[in-house]
Amino acid sequence: MLLCNGGDTDLNVTWLEREPTSTGSSWTRKIEKPLKEEKQMVARKNLVSASSGTADHWNQINWDQCQKSTRRLQARIVQATKEGRWNKVKSLQRLLTRSFSAKALAVRRVTTNKGKCTPGIDGQVWQTLTSKSQGIADLRQGGYKPQPLRRIHIPKADGSKRPLGIPTMKDRAMQALYLMGLEPVAETTGDHHSYGFRSYRSAADANSQIFKTLAGRDRSQWVLEADIRKCFDEIDHNWLMNSIPIEKGILRKWLKCGFMEKQMRYPTKAGTPQGGLCKALHKDPYAK
Repeated sequence: MLLCNGGDTDLNVTWLEREPTSTGSSWTRKIEKPLKEEKQMVARKNLVSASSGTADHWNQINWDQCQKSTRRLQARIVQATKEGRWNKVKSLQRLLTRSFSAKALAVRRVTTNKGKCTPGIDGQVWQTLTSKSQGIADLRQGGYKPQPLRRIHIPKADGSKRPLGIPTMKDRAMQALYLMGLEPVAETTGDHHSYGFRSYRSAADANSQIFKTLAGRDRSQWVLEADIRKCFDEIDHNWLMNSIPIEKGILRKWLKCGFMEKQMRYPTKAGTPQGGLCKALHKDPYAK
């Protein structure tokens, strides 16, 4: 279920290097010392003072502080990944996905991107400030159960139709939340010259690398293009469970939630639907 292109992100990360010249360089190298526990508690209280689920609560959120807090945790995930401390990575991801700052950013992301007005099977879209604030409060791991996807079909260039699975707003926000913990790992371990489904990379970056590779004498003269047939439709769930560095219980729920089409519910035994924020979790560089 399930990705994200850099174009709909709201993190606005400030780069210290303009080109990905080394592993993890797309993420900030400046790793600040973690705040003491009592200072963290004070900071969380200062983010917002109004009651959750209200318009005032959303308006009072300190977005700069949310971004700083989330980037600090992401930078620590990068460092732990470089050191191969996977238990530490798991601990930091758990901390991030339960933080108010990351939850607020996740809700803001899904309520400002291109799909913000597209509902799931519940017909809900978070367009009011109150619903956005309540969305933050509803992002809880305990008792979380994703709803089936809403299946739609869009036309392809060859005249056929491509199925898309549309998650509910809550499920999209939950995916965006966990993606913030996964992206630092992906950007650290991923191939330097992989550009598909990479945050803060674009087709222009790929074109630049192609020029560097093919320009000049005695360079490669061929470009090989390949397409994996039914990549999304038939990928094995067991491989995903063993390869993606994410909470297994959450990932299993996403993979097995099924989809609704013509008022009928269908199970998902293999593959991932093309739709939502995490559709590319199983592609390089997200698999470890």
